[in-house]
Amino acid sequence: MLQLERLSHWFEREDEEPLLALSDVSIDIDDREFVAIVGASGCGKSTLLRLIAGLIAPTVGRVVLNGRAVREPGPDVGLVFQHPTLLPWASAIDNVLFPLDMLGEIRSDSRARAAHLLSLVGLSGFETRRPAELSGGMQQRVAICRGLIRNPDVLLMDEPFGALDALTREEVGLQLLDLWTTQPKTIVFVTHSVSEAVMLADRVVVMSPRPGRIADIVPIPLPRPRSFDMEGDDVFKSCARRIRDRIFGHAPRPARRASEALS
Repeated sequence: MLQLERLSHWFEREDEEPLLALSDVSIDIDDREFVAIVGASGCGKSTLLRLIAGLIAPTVGRVVLNGRAVREPGPDVGLVFQHPTLLPWASAIDNVLFPLDMLGEIRSDSRARAAHLLSLVGLSGFETRRPAELSGGMQQRVAICRGLIRNPDVLLMDEPFGALDALTREEVGLQLLDLWTTQPKTIVFVTHSVSEAVMLADRVVVMSPRPGRIADIVPIPLPRPRSFDMEGDDVFKSCARRIRDRIFGHAPRPARRASEALS
């Protein structure tokens, strides 16, 4: 459904050598799969999302979505940033509808769809509230609904919970899983939290330090639905250990009983 084919990307710099941000990144992502990307700061995670979104073109390689090369932003891909970046003067529902309004795609059922998305993330009754009247977690949920309003095939999420406190982060993460269950999408989710990646994803892609390469791809064989009570599970801990080992450059530890399913 989504193929990244030998992606490499250099950033040109004035009076300096070009900066190699990503090198030879290849992965196939299935329809409706939830893939998390983790790695040290500066390893190219956000650059990778921008390439998938068509915001920048790869120096080498290509991104293929539904059999077609991605060359520019399109309706098949939604993007959620670390900060909600909502319009401060607009209501929650009008912020959700903003992409449709900008593109002249408002239809008779658009407002009803926006209200339905807000209800799925627990914001029924807050449709007319402005961002200043919403908590940080509520604002981010509005941003997620905005990313889904055009019904994209792929939702890209760049550290969407990074600015939230720990408890709110867990709450919004579980609501995202509920939303993903009821509105199935392929999700590519960048995070610095190993526990969050294991909790949410079907697979976790571990990036090496710059230039970013794929150091490992860790399947997460935890059943769904999930909850943070699973953090004490042997499989959860084994997955998290393997991811941390790869991030910090250690060789994999000897397999334990619970990690045999990961081989």
